[in-house]
Amino acid sequence: MERPAADVDLPTQYRPAEVEGELYERWVAAGLFSADPTSDPARPPFTIVIPPPNVTGSLHMGHALDHSIQDTLTRRRRMQGYETLWLPGMDHAGIATQNVVERELAKEGLSRHDLGREAFVEKVWQWKAESGGRILGQMRRLGDAVDWSREAFTMDEPRARAVRTIFKRLFDDGLIYRAERIINWCPRCLTALSDIEVEHSEREGELVSIRYGSGDASIVVATTRAETMLGDTAVAVHPDDERYRHLIGTEVELPLTGRRIPVVADEHVDPAFGTGAVKVTPAHDPNDFEIGRRHDLPSLTIMDERGVITVHGPFEGLDRFEARPAVVAALREQGRIVKEVRPYEHAVGHCQRCATVVEPRVSLQWFVKVEPLARAAGDAVRDGRVAVHPPEMASRYFAWVDNMHDWCISRQLWWGHRIPVWYGPDGEAFCAGPDEEPPAGWTQDTDVLDTWFSSALWPFSTLGWPDRTPELERFYPTSVLVTGYDILFFWVARMMMFGLYAMDGVAPFKVIALHGMVRDQYGKKMSKSFGNVVDPLDWIEEYGADATRFTLLRGANPGGDVPVAEDWAQGSRNFCNKLWNATRFALLNGANLDGDLPTELSPTDAWILSRLQNVTAEVDGHLESYEFAKACETLYHFAWDEVCDWYVELSKVPLGDERAPGTRRVLGEVLDRLLRLLHPMIPFVTEELWTSLAGADTLVTAAWPTAVPTLVSKDAEAEIESLQRLVTEVRRFRSDQGLKPGQRVAAALDFADSPLGAHEEAIRSLLRLTVPDDGFSATASLPVEGVTVRLDTAGAIDVTAERKRLEKDLAAARKEVDQTTRKLANADFMAKAPEAVVAKNRARLTQAEADIARLESQLAALPRA
Repeated sequence: MERPAADVDLPTQYRPAEVEGELYERWVAAGLFSADPTSDPARPPFTIVIPPPNVTGSLHMGHALDHSIQDTLTRRRRMQGYETLWLPGMDHAGIATQNVVERELAKEGLSRHDLGREAFVEKVWQWKAESGGRILGQMRRLGDAVDWSREAFTMDEPRARAVRTIFKRLFDDGLIYRAERIINWCPRCLTALSDIEVEHSEREGELVSIRYGSGDASIVVATTRAETMLGDTAVAVHPDDERYRHLIGTEVELPLTGRRIPVVADEHVDPAFGTGAVKVTPAHDPNDFEIGRRHDLPSLTIMDERGVITVHGPFEGLDRFEARPAVVAALREQGRIVKEVRPYEHAVGHCQRCATVVEPRVSLQWFVKVEPLARAAGDAVRDGRVAVHPPEMASRYFAWVDNMHDWCISRQLWWGHRIPVWYGPDGEAFCAGPDEEPPAGWTQDTDVLDTWFSSALWPFSTLGWPDRTPELERFYPTSVLVTGYDILFFWVARMMMFGLYAMDGVAPFKVIALHGMVRDQYGKKMSKSFGNVVDPLDWIEEYGADATRFTLLRGANPGGDVPVAEDWAQGSRNFCNKLWNATRFALLNGANLDGDLPTELSPTDAWILSRLQNVTAEVDGHLESYEFAKACETLYHFAWDEVCDWYVELSKVPLGDERAPGTRRVLGEVLDRLLRLLHPMIPFVTEELWTSLAGADTLVTAAWPTAVPTLVSKDAEAEIESLQRLVTEVRRFRSDQGLKPGQRVAAALDFADSPLGAHEEAIRSLLRLTVPDDGFSATASLPVEGVTVRLDTAGAIDVTAERKRLEKDLAAARKEVDQTTRKLANADFMAKAPEAVVAKNRARLTQAEADIARLESQLAALPRA
């Protein structure tokens, strides 16, 4: 039965704020996002584990993009009949969280040392329960269709057990070791840092050239960190550098110290850089550390953990940045400065959390031996077990895993997974697994593990590993990892290494889908210092979650950065409103899904159904290729341009006559399929509209549409495209004549043998053309698409002004024909011009000739003044 108009209860306007929150909670309460590992085995699994945001974090545009992509993928697979699991959770964010809680304590005049380790950790857990995880609520506002019943945290008990298990296995396999190595050190956070926790930026420093030794036995080195010379234990040169070959194996005096240090030959020195000689400070530079190991050089630590000089003498007790100019001044006084200090741009590493300049430092730390793990991670992509998308990003991945250094995993913090190693009274060590107890009286290592260590287990620890749970059996490996290319090198590689190691060579995901960074509309990185940061919650509040998501997805090309602007969000809101108004119109006019489609279709109905099949196939292809921008553009233009601007308008005539039942059914079919296709991207507005149209409970679990080839009709598409060209041309003529869009004009239509004659009523409706009376006299005549449209524009236009305008356009068109004809007749031009340029000129000539014919016809149709 047809739905009567009285059943339509959609408001006249769509107000997202009144819909989204309540609708989301209804979805969650109904368990629509819950995954069942014991469901029908015929249902293929689809799994995404969310890249866990920091417990200290809040939703930013990068999150909004990342989550919109993951939600789109998950919602579509659910509609396709997959058993879907999108698993949420958070990362404990060791340094960031400890800093937050320490700042809170400082307000009370306390430090963590005042509380002690156990009480401080308890305080962090309390903060997490009360204030942490704000981003989880923000994910609900965005519409994340995650299985909240499986929410995980990198510090909860199941994840702690997984961490202990893999640490023990790696330790027993000789892949975890403790050693003195040079690491990134934050003098403010007082901990080692991983590479990803160090942000490099170009800074202007001062390059100082210093002479070591004297006379023929002297050598000049350049440095931006003059204070580190106090810890130099050698000068290195390239073995083939003729300038210094006589000095290799000799010693030079190190200024200010009285020590003599050797000149060593090392192939890693670049003789073309600077003076070709480098100072070697093994304890305070990673490259120098490697040179020191190759030449068995001593390693002298000259700073304490806070960056204060500890070398006995005039600089002792100075901060490293105070010591730098003091050392330069002392060298200048001794005449050791060869070149005066000059500005020098170079990359400086800063702590990601507190922005303190990082200090390379030799320290006793725990490391993962990555060589065999990284090789396996590279092989998994090379042999096709894991696909990187877009494929060109794979080279970046290989550049990292093929050149990875051993991973420093220990942190000098209190918040985190404590290293499960205990020491005996004689220094012996015992690594305890999750079900083991250390010997009585032994002392546990005070360090905690790098946050990335526990998050590297995320794809399988969240599914119950190390136990063989139903979830692990059904949902591992996960289907796709969606993340930004900026952490490809760090988190992604670590998950690959640990997943392959722990899961018997099975990679943690089948596809790595990389997206870019969100930037402003000018392509500039968002930064507080630039003043261009956009809070997605502001957009959600103003325009709705759907509009925010659609704006981001429309710019999401694989691997490419995503520009956004507020007026684009306004445009997305307008798109949602357009859908709302079109669907409401359709429902008020009885659009329905009752029964089968009509067996006899009008050309208009056949056209829109044909276009719907083509669009369905296009969107499917784009989404399978992670081409979210293309999928959104296809749906946007189909919905706005073809469904709303053409089909809805064309349907108004048959909705008022005997053809109404068939048109109502087709209109319902088109909107049903369109709303299903759009649902993964804009779930809220489509849910509201579809449930009103279908009379069903939810669109979340409705079937994903598939193209029906038998409904494709090239003839119908050609016929309606011809009608569109006719209407467009006459509308342009009306506009050129200065006629208002709603102004009715009498016109005679001569269809001759054109099939468009069957659409006369629709054409007249679209063009505001009335049937001429007996006194009709045409003042203009347009031959378009085999149809002659004769209009009476008398009194509606200024004939003299219109003739002048047309004559001006005609002169320009004739000039274009003359210029392009002469160019194409020029043998020299034709011989030298690229084929594309020649083709462009030929196209211009054809267009100009068509313009002349059209303009001459219009001039002939104008009445004489």
